[in-house]
Amino acid sequence: MTVLATVLAFVLLWMLSVRLRDVSIVDALWGPAFSIAPLTTIVLDGETAPRRLLVLSLVVIWGARLGLHLLLRNHGKPEDYRYAQMRAEHGESFVWRSLVTVFLLQAMLVLVISMPVAAVFQRSAPVAVSWLDAFAAMIVTAGIAIEAAADAQLARFRRQPSQLGKVLDTGLWRYSRHPNYFGDAVVWLGFGLFGVASADGVWLIGSVLGPTVMWLFLLRVSGVALLEKTITSRRPEYARYMERTSAFVLWWPRKP
Repeated sequence: MTVLATVLAFVLLWMLSVRLRDVSIVDALWGPAFSIAPLTTIVLDGETAPRRLLVLSLVVIWGARLGLHLLLRNHGKPEDYRYAQMRAEHGESFVWRSLVTVFLLQAMLVLVISMPVAAVFQRSAPVAVSWLDAFAAMIVTAGIAIEAAADAQLARFRRQPSQLGKVLDTGLWRYSRHPNYFGDAVVWLGFGLFGVASADGVWLIGSVLGPTVMWLFLLRVSGVALLEKTITSRRPEYARYMERTSAFVLWWPRKP
């Protein structure tokens, strides 16, 4: 039922995207979608153990903040160039292709990545909060703070007309070229620890697999690698920024 609820949310959003002719709206669902399965589980079995509520609260806070940020960032803007390019390439067939390659793919990714959260909501999982859970909660909270601060700094930078075409290299962006993605990775490291403390067997493997998939996407697929593929041709100053600044992990700048 939790799988069905997650998939249904993405299918309904796909139907709205067809009407609006804008696939970019899927971005705003990415974060909140991670809350669908745990909320469905609680509604169905009525179990509100302290440990469940702790993890659910963190998932909701992380997802709601990210979803709202992306919703406000994309509001009033045309469809993201990635989806617009796909639409131009595939014509009328893009409607059905987007269902599979965008919406259902993201639904599957949410289910895989959130396996450590799902492990917490298994009936065999512990119900009391342990010292490892407290440590995991601190890591998740730190990750949310890093991600939120980095997003806020970038949004403020982009609102300044004088900074158009320039590179943000102050605040957290002085120590990482992608501190928002690093914060996201830290969040899922914390959720992975929750999962490891919750399960054994298949769920234990899933608790390691979920954060690993998230890190892979952030570093190699849709995150750092994708953004930096063409950015130096559009912003020559970025090449110098790359020379002195860590790609992902927050670290002291290198001397030129």
